[in-house]
Amino acid sequence: MFRSRALSAIPVSVRLSAAGIAAVLILGGCSGSGEPGADAAEASSSASPTGSASPSATTSATATPTPTPTAVYKPATAEGPAENVPLPVMPELAKQESKEGLEAFAEYWYSLINYGYETGDVGPVRTVSSSPCSVCDVYYSTVGLGFKNEDWMAGSMVKVRDLHSDFALTPEGYYQVLIQISQKDLEYYGPNGVDYGPMEGLQLPIVQLIEASHDGMSWRAVRVENI
Repeated sequence: MFRSRALSAIPVSVRLSAAGIAAVLILGGCSGSGEPGADAAEASSSASPTGSASPSATTSATATPTPTPTAVYKPATAEGPAENVPLPVMPELAKQESKEGLEAFAEYWYSLINYGYETGDVGPVRTVSSSPCSVCDVYYSTVGLGFKNEDWMAGSMVKVRDLHSDFALTPEGYYQVLIQISQKDLEYYGPNGVDYGPMEGLQLPIVQLIEASHDGMSWRAVRVENI
């Protein structure tokens, strides 16, 4: 996807000649507890002269639940696709019809782009983008081909380096935001050790333009292009 000179050349040709693409992310683990048996014995001896535990002491000693570990994010590698990728959550600021809101929305939009590179799921970015959008369509095709069958992508992640909006309406009634991005090499893998080879990312940053509209509740990207 986001290549200054080569949007039209992104992995469509890779799939035609080879086959491949995929990726994922999340949070981590939990802790243990103390020694409830010892606490129960102490409570028993102090509360009951005959040595029998009182009901309240027994309840206190056995009520501590064991935490359930959360799934852990694992990035994609040549050995397998990413696992447990969390869906980015739109910040409240990104819903506001303001300069700051538009810039926050642009950052959120690229986080959904990366989510698609990791999971193969482009649905979330589609929901905040209009059609037609040529850059978006190339991206959808790239991810779709990359995750075809059991293939997956690694690398590929887009980094937002800077962004700016003058927050001025265009004649068409849209607002514009400029985003400077770079991107890691796009890596394509398949089962049983298949390596389709990488495509060069963006070692040198480029600038993209997003034109967006606001419906009173949220933003939508109506046009995305390279500058």
